[in-house]
Amino acid sequence: MRNILSWLFTLTFSVVGAAETAPPIRIGTLAFGTLNWELAVIRSQGLDKAQGITLETTELASPEAGRIALQGKSVDVIVSDWIWVARQRQQGQDFTFAPFSASHGALMVAGGSPIQGLADLEGKRLGVAGGGLDKNWLLLKALAQKTKQLDLEQKAKLSFGAPPLLSQELQQGKLDAVLTYWNYAAKLEAQGYRQVLDGRQIQKALGIDTEVPALGYVFRDSWAQGNTKAIAGFLKAAAEARQRICESDAIWREVVPLTQETDARIQASLRQHYCAGRVTGFGGAEQEAAQQVFDLVQQFDDQASKDGIRTLPAGVFWSATVR
Repeated sequence: MRNILSWLFTLTFSVVGAAETAPPIRIGTLAFGTLNWELAVIRSQGLDKAQGITLETTELASPEAGRIALQGKSVDVIVSDWIWVARQRQQGQDFTFAPFSASHGALMVAGGSPIQGLADLEGKRLGVAGGGLDKNWLLLKALAQKTKQLDLEQKAKLSFGAPPLLSQELQQGKLDAVLTYWNYAAKLEAQGYRQVLDGRQIQKALGIDTEVPALGYVFRDSWAQGNTKAIAGFLKAAAEARQRICESDAIWREVVPLTQETDARIQASLRQHYCAGRVTGFGGAEQEAAQQVFDLVQQFDDQASKDGIRTLPAGVFWSATVR
């Protein structure tokens, strides 16, 4: 096994590859995010050198820290969602989004829980990852209101928190259900917890049939326009790394230590969900569906409702990714 584990966890700033001409791409990563899987494979397989790029990584404490770092220009690229990008563009920022994952969060309960659907959440203790403006939370609220006339904000006992804490509280019986990120849902599923709904099913139930990628690389449009070869090379290298993770068991064995999981069932569940979420195309149909999602999210965002903004801003999706 190549020494990818020590590369990630002994260095706060690490340089990957050796490109002589282009400046490094500064990438903000979370300690246990799946972006680290891809960066490790890019390095160990020489995909950075093949694309003529240099990657410089900075470990960040939280998704919010990543957004702050991007806004402060201390990093060039982070992983985030396109809803945040849309809101930033509404405020005059030029961030843009290159989609790479359609893996969605999910509403999870214990295997023997009586909760079978949204109506059963009334009066229950519901944990929500990502805060009150999280896309999945806003869409879950919309679906409960539309199909069950249920105001989850008023009728459920809400707790907002970090995904690991919410998983722990569900396992301890302190919560009845959690709406959490895909990788934490995958871990719970492998341990016998049951999925009630995932983000894809929520969108479909709201009448949005085309799948919209949930996660992507976020960077400034102005930066990308000045570094077109570098960003194109990075996206190609990352796509190749994802393919190898999903198609090569040998590569996956190198990645496994980065999951910080020793249970083979959890490892397998993480890989399955990660690979199932790979984005193979993005075009007009996805952008139209994104506008539908954005409309629904805006309806349940109090500030957006006050502002009266409904149209998805131009430039949210990086033009070079649209085919």
